[in-house]
Amino acid sequence: MMGGATARVPAKINLHLGVGPLREDGYHELSTVFCALSLYDDVTVRAADEFSISVTGEGAHEVPADPTNLAARAVQALAEYANVADPAVAIEIAKQIPVAGGMAGGSADAAGALLAAARLWRLELSREDLSDLAATLGSDVPFCLLGGAALGSNRGEELLPVLHRGELHWVVVAAKGGLSTPAVYHELDRLRAGRGEKVRPPERPDELMVALASGDVHAVAPLLHNELQPAAVSLQPLLRRTLRAGREAGALAGIVSGSGPTCAFLCDGEDSAIAVATELSGLGVARAVRTARGPVAGARLIPAH
Repeated sequence: MMGGATARVPAKINLHLGVGPLREDGYHELSTVFCALSLYDDVTVRAADEFSISVTGEGAHEVPADPTNLAARAVQALAEYANVADPAVAIEIAKQIPVAGGMAGGSADAAGALLAAARLWRLELSREDLSDLAATLGSDVPFCLLGGAALGSNRGEELLPVLHRGELHWVVVAAKGGLSTPAVYHELDRLRAGRGEKVRPPERPDELMVALASGDVHAVAPLLHNELQPAAVSLQPLLRRTLRAGREAGALAGIVSGSGPTCAFLCDGEDSAIAVATELSGLGVARAVRTARGPVAGARLIPAH
């Protein structure tokens, strides 16, 4: 074995997130369009005498540094899958992706750990093999491996790449505090039941995919949609202020990312994104404001740290 391997993995946002009824297995049927953004976690896996995990960077104190961490579970799953005789490793995670922010930070770390551990152990596994294993770890993990833009179905783990032209420029606003994904889905179910709503299977967002293929940001903006957003706002009402502030600052559109509470604002180019980020930074509506672009590539190996 070599000494270590590092994978760099992007955050994700959902440009569209349609949520169907609660299934018997406890999941919801989804129809979603993922977009990988240029906010990255770096995951390094090194040979070691015993297991350890360390986390630095954005929200590190909120991330479990023990075997319950999804990256640790990913390495263990890979070791079992590939019959690795000595799976003891040291995992080092350097975070930029907001924690508990609806941007798949934990799933990104799991995807990075899979890729880095496979390289460390010199396993001859295809991306398809890794993606199948990723799907057993979490619904967003396969997309974090794939990157780009993709249509997700079932729980979100079944992926179809989506044609896209050009770059979309975003302002990412990390809210103060986090939200539990299961809690947000539970709140959505509660809100729907309270309205007596008959929940139908989610529809495929064909109009959005056509807009992405055109490369026209003004066509994409009005089609951003997230059916979890009302539930996230219900649990964290200050998000209304954040969403309003982003639009007033000049963003074309704003959306809660996934289960939240991070908000993503689509802007008319890089200069506009910088201007919107500058204005939002001065309002005190979030713990961090950053610009990002996408779609970008999925998990990839970089020189080990």
